[in-house]
This record gives sequence, structure tokens and C-alpha cells, in this order.
Amino acid sequence: MTRLAAVTGGTGFLGRAVVAALVARGWRIRLLARRDPAHPQLPDHEPEAVFGTLEDGEALRRLVRGVDAVVHAAGLVKAPTAAAFQAVNRDGSGRLAEALAAGAPGARLVHVSSLAAREPQLSAYAASKRAGEDAAVAACGGASWVVVRPPAIYGPGDRATLAVFRAARGPVVPLFHGADARVCLIHVEDAADAIAALCAGGPSGRVLEISDERRDGYPWRTVLEEAALAVGGAPRIVRVPAPAVRLGCAAAETAARLIGRVPMLSPGKAREMLHPDWSSAPERQPPPEVWSPRIVLRDGFAGTVQWYREARWL
Repeated sequence: MTRLAAVTGGTGFLGRAVVAALVARGWRIRLLARRDPAHPQLPDHEPEAVFGTLEDGEALRRLVRGVDAVVHAAGLVKAPTAAAFQAVNRDGSGRLAEALAAGAPGARLVHVSSLAAREPQLSAYAASKRAGEDAAVAACGGASWVVVRPPAIYGPGDRATLAVFRAARGPVVPLFHGADARVCLIHVEDAADAIAALCAGGPSGRVLEISDERRDGYPWRTVLEEAALAVGGAPRIVRVPAPAVRLGCAAAETAARLIGRVPMLSPGKAREMLHPDWSSAPERQPPPEVWSPRIVLRDGFAGTVQWYREARWL
């Protein structure tokens, strides 16, 4: 019988790719959704839907009933307060794991966190992602579980890194990071494939990081140079001093609150941006017999830019 995977966050940027990767591996899909979960990448596949949120215990119990695996990819990346981050990223994770332990104790939980969780002291977001990991692990009892920490994810359909490519077309592009700072990156299809592979097996009871082939990360200048190459630009890269980054993020947060918007930039985000080490290491990655990345940065950026142009985002 075909295996059944429940997915939270399945209509988001990463979640859509995870669903596509699971379907490609032969899984049936059940989604937790607020509304009809039409899937643009799978026009011929209609996943089963459970309507509800991470606050709805009954919906979570229906979501996990009879499943073989659960991918928890839902979460907040911006919120008005630290408490709001915790309410979703920590409490929602714990609630889902409790439902899994009670309703499908033989299922496997793949908890999608963030590399930011490695440094919870940096921001309210990072702290909530670490707290979400801890809550899920504590609540899932004897169920098989693995935590996956992706780094920055890019690829077709991603609005978060679109600004980088737009800036790379101009005469000047700012560099907000230290000279020695390094960052891991991963294409969304590789990230999704790793998550789908871990649903079927691999290490249990571990926190894993994923990245492309450059586990030691890239200097931020290299990332900007590759983005410029992908869009055909030749900008001058200008380093922004750390005090200016902190001041700019604080000002952006204040401005957002004044106009009633949820801030994306904040002092915590500045600390994340200025953190020198978002690299990884081989022992933190999934075993190569379970998963290995396929998409190198230059090819990934080129394909992403092509998609942006065809979608008229760029």
C-alpha cells in the first residue's frame, strides 16, 4: 500500500517543493491547510486536505491519523513580537508532536527547523526555532524523529532572495556581512529532496543540517558575484559597516511598526546577518547513502533567474 505523509506548511515556498518531492517518491499526501490547497507544481495531483491550523488540536489529530510520516514545515519567519514567534514555532510544534505521539506513534516525524536555531541567542526568530525543536522532541515520545536545519533556501518562486537578484542588476550592491563571514545555501529542490528522503529512513533522534556541495559555505561576496553573473550585471560591491547595518535594521523595524506592518528587519535580524559562521560540516549532514545535493550554486542561480524572468518577477 502507498505510504501516506502528512505535511504542514505544504502551500509555502519550501512546502510546495516538499510535496512535489514526496509525490515523486510515491507518497500519498495529506495537507494541513487553511483553504483549498491547490498545488501549481502538481496540477494532476489533488492531495487530501485537513482544514485547520496548528492551534486546532482536533485538526492535528485528523492530520496524523494513519500516516507513515509527518513533515512539519509550517512556521513564522516574521512576527510582531517574540511571544508571537513562540506561539507558532514552539507551541505549534509541540502540539503537532503530541498529536503524533497519541495518534500515530509508529510514524516518523521530520521536523523542518532552520540553521538559525543553532544560534538561538541572536534573535526572537532563532530562539523560537530552537524552542520548536525542543518542544517537538520532548512531545513525540518514542516516535522516530529527525530535525532538519536548512540554511538560506533559494529557487523558483522564492520572493525572499528576489531582492538580491534585483540589486545585482544595478551599478552598486551593498554587502551587509563581515569580510570572513560564510553562509551555506541550498536550492529548494535539493532541500525538498533531502526532507523527502528522510521521511523514508535515515538517522533517527538526530539534528541534521543540509546544504549544497559547499558545506563550508560561501563568502558573502561570492554569493553576490554569482547573483550578478546570473542576471548579467556587473555591480560594484560595497561593504556596509556593521554599525550601519544595526542602525538600518532598527530604523526599519520602527518604521514598520509605525505603519502597522510586521517588521522583517529588526535588531535580531541584524545580528543574524552579521553572524560570521553560517557554514556546516560533513558530520552534521545526512549520510550520503540517504541524500546528497545535486544542484551547484551557479546552475541554481541561473535556473532561478530564468524562472523569475519567465514569471516577469525580474
